[in-house]
Amino acid sequence: MAKKEFKSESKRLLDLMINSIYTNKDIFLRELISNSSDALDKLYYRSLTDKKLKVKKDKLEINISYDKEKRLLTVSDNGCGMTKEELESNLGTIAKSGTLAFKENMSKEDKANIIGQFGVGFYSAFMVSDKITVTSLSVDSEEAFVWESEGVDGYTIKEGKKKEIGTEIVLKIKEDTDEFEYSKYLDEYQLKGLIKKYSDYISFPIKMEVTHHELVDEEKHEYKDTKEVETINSMVPIWKRSSSEVSEEDYDNFYMDKFSDYDKPLKIISSSVEGMTSYQSLLFIPSHAPFDYYTQEYEKGLALYSNGVLIMEKCADLLPDYFSFVKGVVDSEDLSLNISRELLQESQGLKLIAKNIEGKIRKELETMLRDDREQYISFFKTFGVQLKYGVYNNYGADKEKLKDLVMFYSAKHERLITLAEYVSEMKENQGNIYYASGASVEKIGKLPQVEQVREKDFDILYLTDYVDEFCVTAIQSYEEKTFRNVSDEDLDLEDEEEKKATEKANKENSDLLKEMVEKLPEIKEVRFSNKLKSHPVCLTTKGDVSIEMQKVFDAMPNDMGIKAEMILEINEKHPITKKLKDLYKNDKDEFDKYTKILYSEARMIAGLPIDNPTEINQLICEVISK
Repeated sequence: MAKKEFKSESKRLLDLMINSIYTNKDIFLRELISNSSDALDKLYYRSLTDKKLKVKKDKLEINISYDKEKRLLTVSDNGCGMTKEELESNLGTIAKSGTLAFKENMSKEDKANIIGQFGVGFYSAFMVSDKITVTSLSVDSEEAFVWESEGVDGYTIKEGKKKEIGTEIVLKIKEDTDEFEYSKYLDEYQLKGLIKKYSDYISFPIKMEVTHHELVDEEKHEYKDTKEVETINSMVPIWKRSSSEVSEEDYDNFYMDKFSDYDKPLKIISSSVEGMTSYQSLLFIPSHAPFDYYTQEYEKGLALYSNGVLIMEKCADLLPDYFSFVKGVVDSEDLSLNISRELLQESQGLKLIAKNIEGKIRKELETMLRDDREQYISFFKTFGVQLKYGVYNNYGADKEKLKDLVMFYSAKHERLITLAEYVSEMKENQGNIYYASGASVEKIGKLPQVEQVREKDFDILYLTDYVDEFCVTAIQSYEEKTFRNVSDEDLDLEDEEEKKATEKANKENSDLLKEMVEKLPEIKEVRFSNKLKSHPVCLTTKGDVSIEMQKVFDAMPNDMGIKAEMILEINEKHPITKKLKDLYKNDKDEFDKYTKILYSEARMIAGLPIDNPTEINQLICEVISK
């Protein structure tokens, strides 16, 4: 029989698809099963209007079988089948979609859940096989036909024998190579795994003969193998079942099994949306962070399905980075797919789903914060850093969406509070939202700069995460209240009398202060201050970069050269001030020693390293011993 050639464009497409477009060989089985599902849907749909067709839906099925010795894998169905013309049209021209044409001719109300575009995904089978044989008997024909091809060289169509309507596809699986073990597609365990992974929610039963190891003699440890045909797929996904049919335990078990978690989720978010783009989603907020969550290896994304067929295991485009902790599935029949079905086209549908999902997650978190504070705090302690990251990422583009979800530790209440709660309790004479940064709540509470603000009975937000200060800097203001770091050089909290006294002290001792600056090259200015109450010294900063920000930049692999403009402030009322004045007049060597010691003390209080600890230790010992 003369071999027919594929059209030239089909040849190029087939070669391209086999060698490059499909990066994951496993999906060939998904494609063939999806095509079988389409054929079953077509037959059932036609039977609803064609009284001559006697079709029982519970008898429609897909069968998978294999022969290891002959290296044959078979996928068959009892669907509508194909005529000779349809074999020629659908399989002779790649990307000619019989299913698509059928679907376009259906009324919107009567559309069946037809998944694929037969003719494209079908050829992915050549990635794993040397030869494909398709035997089909159409519901519209009394004769069966056989389509056969070994790849780009062409195909043949001849008459064949088949008793029942439907299609049988037989793949001659390739021999194993050093690069790939094709024999896995002839292994019962592997095939079951692929069916469960990609086609578990096909609405028709996928049947396969499976082996059971039965213990026949416990003492002798003898087992007997028995074969039995079983339905491998679940058919109805949990997110398509009525909520009255699904218990919380069912959702928990699905989550733990699907996403390999040992604990129940903290929150379950289920939704079904009808509109320009219809979809169903089942989302989960984990109760704890995955072990690799804060590493580069972590991959965000939701499992994306089209009518129950897995298209992408982790579709990153469905989640913004700040909600990357969310797990779950999205199922839509309205999404456009590209030629390989592995990647989604840039469609408005996908963007709309992503926008809706983002809004749904945010609304659920807002509800949790309002109605279940304890649960929200549990969530925030685990994933709050990610929300704060989202506030300042992309130059604060999403801060309005997230600012009411972030929380910080309140010095007044000794617990986490929101910005709205802080502002609602502000004093009448308080114009700013005050915060202080440090390694821990305990260390921040002991900072000298905190004293002045607490004395005014103003609450202070304690920022302990590396991202915190970047977060509040991105927000800039809340309810027209500006954020102020207690370590800023001028908080403007002194009264007029204190300001004048401080100004006078700095003016009268300008030479002394100037000389201290000369001894401390990292310091921009030294000044006397009235903001300190019991402490002798502290470091404050001028400009946008704080000391805590500098620590973050210093910890980065590449030296960015970003430094805080530090000011050494000395308590004008502390005995150390009188000592400095005396030494400046009478003993410049001792004055230099005190200058270095005071600066080192200020650095230690701020949590900054001391470059010359041995020298400072020796200076302290010398001063003490006198």
